[in-house]
Amino acid sequence: MVQLLNKSIYITLLFCLFFSKSHSQDLHDYVNTIIGSKDNGLSSGYTFIGATYPFGMVQFTPSFFSPNKGFVVTQLSGAGCPNMGNFPVMAFSNEIKKSPNNMESYDRYKSIKDSKAGLLSVEMNDGTQISVTATKRTAVAKFKFGTSDKGTVIIGSGINSTKVNDAFVTNTSLKSCEGYATGGDFCGTDTNYPVFFYVEFDRPSLGFKVWKKNRIISKRSADGPNSGTIFTFDTSKNKEVNYRISISFVSIENAKMNMKSEDLGFNFQSYLSKNQASWNEKLSSILISSDDKDSLTQFYTNFYRSLIHPNVVSDANGEYLGADFKIQKTTNEGDQYSSFSVWDTYRTQAQLLAWLFPKQSSDMVQSLVDFADQSGGYGRWILANTETGIMQGDPTPILISNSYCFGAKDFDVHNAFKHMKNGATIPRLRSQNQEIRPYLEEYIKHGHTFASMHLEYTSSDFAIGQFALQALNDKDQYNFFLKRSKSWQNIYNPKIKWLNSKYPNEIWKDINHDWREGTYKNYFWMVPYDLDGLIQKIGGKKIAKKRLDSLFIRLDARYEDKWFASGNEPDFHVPWVYNWTDEPEKTSKTINRIHNEMYQNSPSGLPGNDDLGTMGSWYVFSSIGLYPVIPGVGGFAMNLPKFKKIKIRLTNDVLTIQKYNENIDIIKSVTVNALSHHNTWLGLNQIKNGGTITFNKNVDNKWIIKENAPTY
Repeated sequence: MVQLLNKSIYITLLFCLFFSKSHSQDLHDYVNTIIGSKDNGLSSGYTFIGATYPFGMVQFTPSFFSPNKGFVVTQLSGAGCPNMGNFPVMAFSNEIKKSPNNMESYDRYKSIKDSKAGLLSVEMNDGTQISVTATKRTAVAKFKFGTSDKGTVIIGSGINSTKVNDAFVTNTSLKSCEGYATGGDFCGTDTNYPVFFYVEFDRPSLGFKVWKKNRIISKRSADGPNSGTIFTFDTSKNKEVNYRISISFVSIENAKMNMKSEDLGFNFQSYLSKNQASWNEKLSSILISSDDKDSLTQFYTNFYRSLIHPNVVSDANGEYLGADFKIQKTTNEGDQYSSFSVWDTYRTQAQLLAWLFPKQSSDMVQSLVDFADQSGGYGRWILANTETGIMQGDPTPILISNSYCFGAKDFDVHNAFKHMKNGATIPRLRSQNQEIRPYLEEYIKHGHTFASMHLEYTSSDFAIGQFALQALNDKDQYNFFLKRSKSWQNIYNPKIKWLNSKYPNEIWKDINHDWREGTYKNYFWMVPYDLDGLIQKIGGKKIAKKRLDSLFIRLDARYEDKWFASGNEPDFHVPWVYNWTDEPEKTSKTINRIHNEMYQNSPSGLPGNDDLGTMGSWYVFSSIGLYPVIPGVGGFAMNLPKFKKIKIRLTNDVLTIQKYNENIDIIKSVTVNALSHHNTWLGLNQIKNGGTITFNKNVDNKWIIKENAPTY
């Protein structure tokens, strides 16, 4: 224990020394929350600009979808459909006379004064200044009013970014209120979760007022949609009012308890300092040495976005609302999590969190297993305590298998596998009201189903097999699911040499049919566990290289375009496929193109929806030169890292990545722990104890690669 502690202290001191030499300011200052917050549709990041805590319950921000309504306390980062947006608060440098009604008639903020990890400061059109930050379960604001003798704060209890079914608020004193709301929608699915709140101000208001629809009423309480409460303050001498709100998905009493558990009084700076210390601790897991501030900003902003979701939904006492709509309690000292955009995050973020933060990642995986216990099976896209059923495939087994092989192992592996197997073998099994594997009977009976869905199922089967072998040492289940994963070959059309849907009677469909959010060219490479087999099918490495070249003519494909989609998940791993062609150097060249052409330090600086940290994690992995291509397998496809020196803090270990000869844009040589490395694949076991990866120290010759893509 003493040796382990000493090693941990040594690693911390080493990181502090490297940090002091590499950065002259705290890492939270490199985060620019404005990146990706502009535009709409496929090219928008759908990110929020406000404050949150690492994996925290509250997101205190102008909603992307209703920024004119003020600052909400629940908001998904990077999701492309309107969502949540509960309990918006707005401040005015006057006493309002007209009912806020649905709060849609107000102007958004006039200008942004500061936006970084844990802090947003804005000025409103009437001169009111608003600064916000957050703790794990509490949102904190400081309102500074203008020249008027009165200032008003309104809280929309019956308002969110989609729809409210029921709501209630009551003013419990001149400086506090509490209430709840139910209802919501996400991408066409009802999300009728309840959420409770408790609010405190640092001084009393002038009286009691509420509103309901188009009427302001001098009462303590209001209910229903388009309702809320109004606090008006005397600001003739003191222009500042401080505000804090805590939420719970269980009860008002738990919301109060959450606030009390994090009570720092009404000192805004104390809350902000706590928040930014937490962000600095998380972000310092990867330390970058670079003189390019713009590159540092892009890296740490994308890393920051990787650490917002999944977010805590359990209260300080461990209680949370289960998928069965019953109050549950965590069985260990961990937290319960939700906001699982699994179809997206299984490809990048799950591996990043498990590798760097195995404790939190294990709790996230256990949360998914608990959800399956309570709902009947794994969900594809979980918001609050609701399986929304959006997207396709069976992605949660892949996420769990990825998390396990990258280091998150502290969860019920037997129960996790039970739900994997059930979902993959029992037709019409449901998670809440959503079918886990639609068309599973067809997939089993005929060996194929709709093309993109089929590829999702085969990846899931491969990951289930890997999990059975690694977590349970069950070789029979491994072999069963490995065999099923090879059914991708059933939709290979040898006449045209493309993957292709076909009818149950084995007649080929039109090549353009049955591709979700993409085309047959986008999805062709989505056999990440058998790329060597795929390459051999079409005739070898040269043909594979030509096919990749035709895909990368452009980088900005929409769903119907037949080139590379930097902004959508099925294409994310494809640049690394070049590694197993006869021109592996094109992996690094292509990733460099994507970084330079599709990512910027600007409001329009993302190529697509961030999808709860998926795109942010892609950027992190591609920047450090390591990308997790194969589902359920701990390891990386390699590319030239973006930075000259990178230090990654692992569990009691440090991995150093060093790049020499920065003028060279391809890999010429690699050493791993001082040994020459002649493979574009790096097994996680090779760096499990940290060590050093060196790129391009020797640039005299071409990098000799001796192995093809991994096969199973």
